Amino acid sequence: MFLSFFPKPRLFGISLVLWTILAVALWYGLGERLGAALGFPPLPPGLEPDLGIALFWSPPFLWFYIYYAAFTAVFYVAWHLAAPHVWDRWSILGSALILFTIYFQVQVSVAVNAWYGPFYDLIQAALSKTQAVTAEELYRQMGTFAGLALVGVTLSVLTNFFVSHYIFRWRTAMNDYYMSYWPKLRGIEGASQRVQEDTMRFSTTTEDLGTSLVQSVMTLIAFLPVLLVLSTHVTRLPLLGEIPYALVVAALLWAAFGTTLLALVGIKLPGLEFRNQRVEAAYRKELVYGEDDPARARPPTVAELFGHVRHNYFRLYFHYMYFNVARYAYLQTDAIFPMLVLAPTIAAGTITFGIMTQILNAFGEVRNSFQYLVNSWTTIVELLSIYKRLRGFEARIHDDPLPELDAAYLAGGEPAQ
Repeated sequence: MFLSFFPKPRLFGISLVLWTILAVALWYGLGERLGAALGFPPLPPGLEPDLGIALFWSPPFLWFYIYYAAFTAVFYVAWHLAAPHVWDRWSILGSALILFTIYFQVQVSVAVNAWYGPFYDLIQAALSKTQAVTAEELYRQMGTFAGLALVGVTLSVLTNFFVSHYIFRWRTAMNDYYMSYWPKLRGIEGASQRVQEDTMRFSTTTEDLGTSLVQSVMTLIAFLPVLLVLSTHVTRLPLLGEIPYALVVAALLWAAFGTTLLALVGIKLPGLEFRNQRVEAAYRKELVYGEDDPARARPPTVAELFGHVRHNYFRLYFHYMYFNVARYAYLQTDAIFPMLVLAPTIAAGTITFGIMTQILNAFGEVRNSFQYLVNSWTTIVELLSIYKRLRGFEARIHDDPLPELDAAYLAGGEPAQ
């Protein structure tokens, strides 16, 4: 799954983590001073909302682009020389480009959040008539938002186009790798489906979950400082009373509760999804044989195979029922949770409308990042089932013991329910 696309996957993953830690540490330790020395000084505090779209070609942003490109180039050249791989341009440089676009999208969100404050304070001033506000001022602020939105939309379209090609390259790499071992693999149940369908689903799902995880981490890095600053306006939480960094604590506790809840109630789903793919493949395989051989796909055999399909689906429906009860109850409560947290502060009248809007947006971004597992659990379940199926291929290629369900199929039986 990974060996076909990445050079020496285990060592590659370790080196990527260490290289990323080094790059981040140097950036936060020396990056700003080094950039200023090279002619890329930091922006004065509070200037970001006024710059609008020009923020993204301001000196500190240009310096980060150079810094990121330099670290990426060194990492790629080192791996290309140490372990050349036919797909290393896509797997290394392509992954680096996707990570950069995620960073950029997060920065657009941060810029929009900074824009919220002055814009909604301007609306509050106009509605309460505490100062003179002209329509031109409002239009100017809306124009700033339009520029930021245009950057975000354009980047999303281009990123989706590139990611589509990236995913297909990964699928191609897996397809070529597995087909080179086809004589050993053809005896595995559903071998054709695993090569034709599971490789695409695995690359797509892995990329989706990976980019979501990276985006969550980058969002936390970008918005936690914002939320820490905004926490000075909110010092009291319902039930908990006055605590330091109240907004960060509330987001963390709520997300931890949701993640633990869904992990517990959804613990049986990965195995059932895997079994579902297996019984569907067996049923489909018999029908395909029956197209060319009149002795195959006879009613008793088909009825038995479809009975396995029905039995597994009914089990899935039951387990997803109580899982969805917990999931939807949590998500519905989550929709009003920020207002529950802010209720004492709003009632005391200690924040403006603009600050409240900034808090709600920043709190939502941080809360959603903490809720990565909550939002991705069903996709993780699907990925685990695909991974288990492809592990059967990996085991056969390397002559390792087959997973339980594959071994049962070759033995002509069914594992215990």
